[in-house]
Amino acid sequence: MRRWLTTVALAGTAGLLLTACGAPGGADGDLVDDWAALPELTSFTPPAEVCHDESSFDDTPSAADFAPVDCSAKHRQETIYVGKFTGDSSSSPEDDSAEFQAAYAECDAKATEYVGAQWRDGRLWLTVAKPTSQAWSGGARWFRCDLIEVAEVDGDKDPESRTGSLKGALASPSPLSLGCYQSKTVSGRIDTMTPTECTQAHNTEYVGTWQAPEMSYPTKDSDWSRFYDECRKVVAEYVDLPSDDKLRYRTGVVALAGGSTGWKMGNRGVRCFLWLSDRTLTKSLKDAGSSALPIR
Repeated sequence: MRRWLTTVALAGTAGLLLTACGAPGGADGDLVDDWAALPELTSFTPPAEVCHDESSFDDTPSAADFAPVDCSAKHRQETIYVGKFTGDSSSSPEDDSAEFQAAYAECDAKATEYVGAQWRDGRLWLTVAKPTSQAWSGGARWFRCDLIEVAEVDGDKDPESRTGSLKGALASPSPLSLGCYQSKTVSGRIDTMTPTECTQAHNTEYVGTWQAPEMSYPTKDSDWSRFYDECRKVVAEYVDLPSDDKLRYRTGVVALAGGSTGWKMGNRGVRCFLWLSDRTLTKSLKDAGSSALPIR
């Protein structure tokens, strides 16, 4: 971080001597207390609702390095909110700390508010940036909430170049909205999910998000049982099915969490999809009722 310091120099002419014993008019003989105090140094805080064209914009060390672009131009990230860490930590909080997780939770809520619906309903990814260690030492306490558009939610989260702000982008059906997919399995596991129109043959449909409580990230197959059970409940609400012990005989599910690293940061949102292993559909099952997914 560049530190801009204001310096004051006492300039004079070489050889010029004060020959009078008394102080000049208006002076008290104490030069120091007549200088105005220097302004307190403040660190740069990035603004919200601006876009950036960098592929990675993790830190904002100074105003000199800040170069937002108009959101109508091509860009890769959009800052939707800027908050403030409230703890008294002497160093920037670790990504798995309670303080950082609280910041992520705040960003999570603000992102949903910003786009007009649960942000995970779209091909979006949320990142939370914090000051560099140097900026933190200089007094920076902000955290920045950024949304990026991604090509797919089940693969790499590399930003897509886009035009237009994401504000209100999911308030109504959008090209960003998650919908139907044709999934393929390898060795009994989902390998690919190819987006398709719901009027075309498909076997998978996004149904919503389960917000997991404080719990460990799954490390073995049996750990995923809670995720599948909770996603079945989301399926039941989406399709209008009884949420009972027979639900598992109506449909399979895909539970897509954000990965172990994101989990440690506080990302507990799990995208849920209904999945049929033995047939395809040619319409959405939104509010379709029990007849659309009979017990098998």
